[in-house]
Amino acid sequence: MAKSAANVRVGVIFPGQGSQVVGMGNDVARAYPAAAQTFAAAKTILGYDLRAVCEHGPQEKLTETRYAQPAIFVTNVALAKAAGDALDPVVSAGHSFGEYCSLTLAGALSFETALTLVNERGLAMHRAATQSSGAMAAVLGLAPDALRAAVARAVESGAGRVQLANFNAPGQIVISGDADAVRIAGEYAMEAGAKRVVPLNVSGAWHSTLMNPARDEFAPHVAAATVLPPRFTVISNVDATPYTDVEQIKTNLVRSVTDEVLWHDTAVALVAMQLDLIVEFGATPVLAPMFRRVEGAPKAITVSDAAGIEKLRAQLAASRSPELVEG
Repeated sequence: MAKSAANVRVGVIFPGQGSQVVGMGNDVARAYPAAAQTFAAAKTILGYDLRAVCEHGPQEKLTETRYAQPAIFVTNVALAKAAGDALDPVVSAGHSFGEYCSLTLAGALSFETALTLVNERGLAMHRAATQSSGAMAAVLGLAPDALRAAVARAVESGAGRVQLANFNAPGQIVISGDADAVRIAGEYAMEAGAKRVVPLNVSGAWHSTLMNPARDEFAPHVAAATVLPPRFTVISNVDATPYTDVEQIKTNLVRSVTDEVLWHDTAVALVAMQLDLIVEFGATPVLAPMFRRVEGAPKAITVSDAAGIEKLRAQLAASRSPELVEG
């Protein structure tokens, strides 16, 4: 069945923490002026050379949330800008703070406003992380109710604070909290039938009550920020629904510091929009592979470097031509 190329529907997604890798963004910045200008603007806004941090690391530095969040945000946006006007998405979503990339792409946040907020968010979360020994772990192969029971058992044992944090895909849920409580909850999850518990290489207990101080510190920055209605649909990962007004955006940006990430529900909402292609802009494949578990999902690709940009631009140019494409 033929489909008019003008009606090809593209969705864009952005990963959050965990997608960072030394060297990210550098080849696309060398190849595309729009990407280079993005990193140059970031240097002015942040007051330090973020591109050098991305290029040289070390990985331990890039894993610290105060550097990881700005580095991932700028790399993601630089990749999207390198794709050019042919990208023309109808919807976007981001995992955790990856949502700032979506809001920037949709014009709800200027690049300067978004990066300033991301930087303040990373600094606040870094300070909160130094106040406690937090950890996160991915639990594989266990239903949410069974995992909630394992987590409740760990809390009741006096191990500390722990909760469900990220609903990434069926059978992949991340827990977050005090390091001992996360470890013990993982042991209970294995007893309950989990296939694996994988500790995550993060510097704090994101999306948990351990981040309450960061949320409170960050909230005034969001309140003072200029936010506009997005030019196209942006789906929030806090409640997996499209944004309808500016105040909702501000509320969810604050909530996202401590609240659960409903990524799978967000992915289902994206699929319901009858997209032809989903493009993940990020240094490593994180979100696109998860779409293989979503029924009815379109083709999903990860674009992480200049070669990927070249391939995507060619694909988009062909799909936007006056000719008909097979659908």
